[in-house]
Amino acid sequence: MKIPLDQICVRTGILCPRCQRLVDTGAVQRFEVDIMRALLELEGRADFKFLKDATYVKSIASDNTIILLIEVKNANLQSRILTKLGRSLAEKIGKRVRVVNVANNNLRDIASQLVYPARVIGINTLWLPDGTIEHIVRIPRSDKRYLPLNTLTLENILSQITGMNVKIRMEG
Repeated sequence: MKIPLDQICVRTGILCPRCQRLVDTGAVQRFEVDIMRALLELEGRADFKFLKDATYVKSIASDNTIILLIEVKNANLQSRILTKLGRSLAEKIGKRVRVVNVANNNLRDIASQLVYPARVIGINTLWLPDGTIEHIVRIPRSDKRYLPLNTLTLENILSQITGMNVKIRMEG
C-alpha cells in the first residue's frame, strides 16, 4: 500500500524527521498514523490482497466515525469487500470506519458509497447568480433513517472529498 509516511515509521510508531514534519504541519493527522498501521497489518491477509495496489488518500474523523479514503484502481472491487475492510479496521481502532474508494472522483459514486445503505436518486447542478456552483445530492425521504451520519456532517465530508459545494436534500 502506498502511504504518505514511511512504512517503517508507521509500523514502529517512531517518526523520522520528515514524517514528524508532515504530522506537525497537519498534512497528516496523528490518528491517521494508527489507521495506516492497521491497514499495513491487514494488507497481508488473503481477503485484503487488493490493498497492495491501493493508495491511502486521507482519513476524516467525525463524531465516533472515521471516513477512510483510499484509491483502488481495481475495476472488479465490490462494495462488500470495502465494508468488510471497514469492520476489520473498526475492531483494531475502536471506532466505526467507513471505507470509500475515490479512484474516479465522480460525485455520484462517492456519495453512493458514503450514504450507503441509503440510495442516491440523482444529483442536480445548480448555477447560482453569483457564479458559484452547488451540487445537490437527492436521497429518498424514506431512506433518511439509513444514513450513517447526519446530513450536515455528510455535506461537509462530501464537500471536503470532492472540493465542490455539496448539499443533501430529502425527496419524496
